[in-house]
Amino acid sequence: MSDLKELFERFRQKDRRALARLLSHATQSEGAEIIRTQVTPRPTGSVVALTGSGGVGKSSLVGRIAERLRNDGIQVAVLACDPESPYTGGALLGDRIRMSSLASDPGLFIRSVATPGGRQAVAENLDLMCQLLLEYGFEIVLIETVGAGQADVAVRELADILVLLLQPETGDELQWEKAGILEVADVVVVNKADLPGADAVMAQLQGQLNLPGCRPVPIFKVSATQGEGLDELWKAVLELRTES
Repeated sequence: MSDLKELFERFRQKDRRALARLLSHATQSEGAEIIRTQVTPRPTGSVVALTGSGGVGKSSLVGRIAERLRNDGIQVAVLACDPESPYTGGALLGDRIRMSSLASDPGLFIRSVATPGGRQAVAENLDLMCQLLLEYGFEIVLIETVGAGQADVAVRELADILVLLLQPETGDELQWEKAGILEVADVVVVNKADLPGADAVMAQLQGQLNLPGCRPVPIFKVSATQGEGLDELWKAVLELRTES
């Protein structure tokens, strides 16, 4: 407890090492219980989660969004849920090679979080980590889930805005038709839109999601690798953030 008290004192003085250590304590049950008594229940800021099946391009899109936010002067943190290593218990992709070009930016914080199987694509106590990052002063927290399955809807409880990624030429759109997560998504993205079949997926989703009397869900074509569609996507997210 004395160690955590000292860490919170440094944390409130904007010490990033203290933040990193508190995030580590938040992954442990005993530390998490103590930290919950110290953090603001709902700090100012927004949590935006990106989810979708493995290989859909979540990491690339998160990296491009983070870069865009920093260009706008927005303080942003990324919590990337990665599969837990069976050997070390740590995150398999913990070095975040794909976002390494942003790592030296003081307005950006990237943390890989080991996610055991059976956790519906999100790490334990991820909500507490979001609270810590928002209280520290980050305006946006981006969550990247592990490759999610059709029933993995736990992230909905953590996020203010939930973005679901699909891609053409994989049958993804058919698999997600009956998925609960499609019903709770705030925005749907057809990623890798430079691939053939993107327009067909868009048309199918528009028919599925925007029926008369249903909650309207914006749908976008995006190519994270080429930077296409990012402005339109983030404009929609900002509008949803204002409404919430």
